[in-house]
Amino acid sequence: MDVSQAVKQRISTRAFLDKPIGKSEVRDWLDRAQRAPSGGNLQPWRVIVVAGEEKQAVIDLAQKTLASNPRGEPTDRPIYPADLWEPHKSRRFRVGEMMYAELGIPREDKAARLQWFARNYRFFDAPLGVFFIIDERMGHGQWAHTGMYMQTLALLAEERGWGTCMQECWGILRQTLHDHFKLGPTEMVYCGMAVGWPDKDHPVNKLYAERATVDEVAELKGF
Repeated sequence: MDVSQAVKQRISTRAFLDKPIGKSEVRDWLDRAQRAPSGGNLQPWRVIVVAGEEKQAVIDLAQKTLASNPRGEPTDRPIYPADLWEPHKSRRFRVGEMMYAELGIPREDKAARLQWFARNYRFFDAPLGVFFIIDERMGHGQWAHTGMYMQTLALLAEERGWGTCMQECWGILRQTLHDHFKLGPTEMVYCGMAVGWPDKDHPVNKLYAERATVDEVAELKGF
């Protein structure tokens, strides 16, 4: 597989096979991702990978926390800006509608949509859950570098036949996860990632999100 193919076929995988990934495979995957770009070679990321009973403990903790507080915990780093503007607002709405169309869940069936969304906090039944940890003292540049690391992991996963789903939804459980993982006083969970073997027959994995054209996002000057 070349890089172009990996980039083109990568999707947010939201249904996985009941097939484990071994510890040695995970270590090799993480080792290869250490070549991700990093300004000043700070390598500001840290990861916690959970599987088996450790993953189930996180799932149980999320269920318990969200049962008492469905909106999650307050954070000064929200997933989206409070007043999202165009064209970003429409793009977000559109991909949600595309996903629920693949699942056959109409807009008026709020209960079914919420039930599906709750699967985020089970990692969509993936065998691995990955949490990305960053020190709050880092600047915006280091957040970008952590994103480059996440993308590197996602593309290396494609090469192995795995699927991934970036999960910023875990951001509403930052304090609970901080305590659970016994993070340092200035460390925080940025987001999560579900990782595993994709269920290619599940309708949700037929979703191939639309992207803006090059003309919408780029200016080419001096050519």
